[in-house]
Amino acid sequence: MTEFDLSTREGRWKHFGSVDPIEGTKPTVKEEMKDLQSTNKNYLFEIEEVGIKNLVYPVLVDRFQTAGNFSFSTSLNQDEKGINMSRILESVEKHYDNGIELDFDSLYRLLRSLQERMEQNAAGVDVSAKWFFDRYSPITNIKAVGHADVTYGMAINKENITRKEITLQAAVTTLCPCSKEISEYSAHNQRGIITVKAILNNETILTDDYKEKILDAMEANASSILYPILKRPDEKSVTERAYENPRFVEDLIRLIAADLVDFDWIEGFDIECRNEESIHQHDAFAKIKYRK
Repeated sequence: MTEFDLSTREGRWKHFGSVDPIEGTKPTVKEEMKDLQSTNKNYLFEIEEVGIKNLVYPVLVDRFQTAGNFSFSTSLNQDEKGINMSRILESVEKHYDNGIELDFDSLYRLLRSLQERMEQNAAGVDVSAKWFFDRYSPITNIKAVGHADVTYGMAINKENITRKEITLQAAVTTLCPCSKEISEYSAHNQRGIITVKAILNNETILTDDYKEKILDAMEANASSILYPILKRPDEKSVTERAYENPRFVEDLIRLIAADLVDFDWIEGFDIECRNEESIHQHDAFAKIKYRK
């Protein structure tokens, strides 16, 4: 049995089974290596989307830096075997500056770079992140950082935008109308999870507060908004507001839809409201899909 010098890292590695590299015969210089992905012949079908998922990269949402989870894709022509996926990361890095700015203008520029680098007509991106914002308690007006989940979705073909959408998810309080109606006092309430996917007009210039407007439609129609900090006067306020505004999931989803319909920069939406029930072992939910 071979004895290794256990006082060295290399010796310890070999003691635990590591071996020396073999003398290989294949090229080690990039220019001499065969590029299978660039092989051209008839591969039967064009592919609409091929790319990568779960790429985590720093992003900037408004003024806060957070982590974005990206999914990138491009089209692939019938005569091409595959895409060079490293070029996706190269395109991302080209637009990185202490974080990638998360807005549609920045994503459009990134997709145009990706198109050019990949030599494809179509490209798409979906990226999810935490959106942080200032939130003030309702009575004492104490500032803290609130948050919601945001997902941007965009796709282009040549220079044209073919998909432009934003999804927001936020938690609210919902108080049960039936419980309030039948009980001598009190009513059960729970945390509701609202998800809105808004399909945006490609031609309309969005105002700076478009996310705030969607979030307001989601939260203001609930029994109560959630707050990071509540002092006693605030707690009294939100408790009483919830009691004054009971909501079934059916009520909440219809009220949100009524607000969203009025936004001319929204072409359609998907809404889901889900209550994490406090007196049942199941959740309650409602969904609406609407297109103008």
